[in-house]
Amino acid sequence: MPDTGRVSGGGLDPVALRELADTAKLRGAALGATSLDFRAECVRTHRLSLSDGELEDIGESEDTGFAVRVVRHGTWGWAGDCELTVAAVDRAVRDAVSLAETLSTANRRPVALVEEPVHHDLEWASPCRVDPFTVPVAERIGLLADWSRTLLAQPGVDHVETSVTQVREEKFYADSAGTTTFQRRVRIHPELTAMSTGRRHVGVRMTAPPTARGWEYLRGDGWDFDAELRALPGLLAEKRAARPVRPGRYDLLVDSTHLWMPLHESIGHATELDRALGDEAAFAGGTFATPDLIGTLRYGSPLLNVTGDRTDPYGLATVGYDDEGVRAQSWSLISDGILTGCQTDRHTAGRIGLRRSNGCAFAESARFAPMQRMPNVSLTPAPDGPGLDELIAGIDDGIYLAGEGSYSIDMQRRNFQFTADRARRIHRGRLAEPLDGVAYQADTLEFWRAMEAVGGPETYVLNGALDCGKGQPGQLAPVSHGAPAAVFAGIQVLDTGQEGGL
Repeated sequence: MPDTGRVSGGGLDPVALRELADTAKLRGAALGATSLDFRAECVRTHRLSLSDGELEDIGESEDTGFAVRVVRHGTWGWAGDCELTVAAVDRAVRDAVSLAETLSTANRRPVALVEEPVHHDLEWASPCRVDPFTVPVAERIGLLADWSRTLLAQPGVDHVETSVTQVREEKFYADSAGTTTFQRRVRIHPELTAMSTGRRHVGVRMTAPPTARGWEYLRGDGWDFDAELRALPGLLAEKRAARPVRPGRYDLLVDSTHLWMPLHESIGHATELDRALGDEAAFAGGTFATPDLIGTLRYGSPLLNVTGDRTDPYGLATVGYDDEGVRAQSWSLISDGILTGCQTDRHTAGRIGLRRSNGCAFAESARFAPMQRMPNVSLTPAPDGPGLDELIAGIDDGIYLAGEGSYSIDMQRRNFQFTADRARRIHRGRLAEPLDGVAYQADTLEFWRAMEAVGGPETYVLNGALDCGKGQPGQLAPVSHGAPAAVFAGIQVLDTGQEGGL
């Protein structure tokens, strides 16, 4: 993948890091390590938030350091330091090898890494045109304040909370096989909630997703913020007028701004191979989607086609190379409703007989060892599929859901419950009254097998989150999920009894 980014100078010097990596590789070989990788990172995060147009909080952090991972006697060893010096690297290699030797006495499953072509001195960057860290803080605050004032001037809008989080990640990687890569990624997430505090306290969230773009995104490159701000007061009025839903089974029209959530929880996490192999259980459970079911399990209707992807230009999980030096790829997870793949790293891929990893190793920063993390997991729209109005017209008695809500899912990724930010009844092919307290429950396979219509490309949006959690100790990872609108037949709907709220 080409270097398409325009990111200002950061905190890492690739030339100096190559020298430290060479030191690590030489020291590791002398100590008997059969494999070694060296990873240096600088992750800079800035967040500011406003309440009713006034600055409420501002903060910035920088996490810089390196990590060394080795295989010795078929066992992992890992160590790191925040000092980018030869002495620190030497200590870390000795500590990593010592740890591997200590743990090897209890290791009953030797580490074996599948092969990956060597990638020599390659650089990659995400497509950022305006590095947000070069934008004056006053301009950032001013934009959010303008949004707030615009909304507060509208009838029925009593309170506005808004924020923006921006991250710049630089990563240098080198391993004993000869791969050396340097990457820069930028991601940004604006958030806004408009609230009414009258008889019913209700709020509506802006649906602009986090994205792998620069500050140009908030200036309107990739999202129409003006249109969204114009729509929010009307949506807030609808939510104030909402009446409780009548429980029962309904056809659900799920907008892309909501569908990414069940996609993330019931397909994204469910197809992580480390869960299926029992390596990830204590934090967020295992999965029913075990590798022996690949090729036979009917996960959903024939309309269900899902990809794992590390290459989408604006995907939050997009990289040039993962944290094991594996080149970014795109592959099928579900095809025509049948489970066809899973997410792997170089260790787990070999455990199920694959010859190559699909590049899903990632660490939050140099303070952590890499683990298998989710790529961008996206539902493919129907090439000539219907638009939102046509999907609505095809429903006699149903509910339209949009925006993020709450969720819960069991430890095997089967039984779940979701709420949305907004809901409206669909009656005889038309949007009708807004509804309050809507929650839907389903089994993962029941839900995806009930998908009876998929929207076309015009309904597709790349949504996602900056903070998908996994592991012990816990790590966060950014991930995107593209989804069109889709219709699910006969899904159980509950009334949560909650009036308004967020």
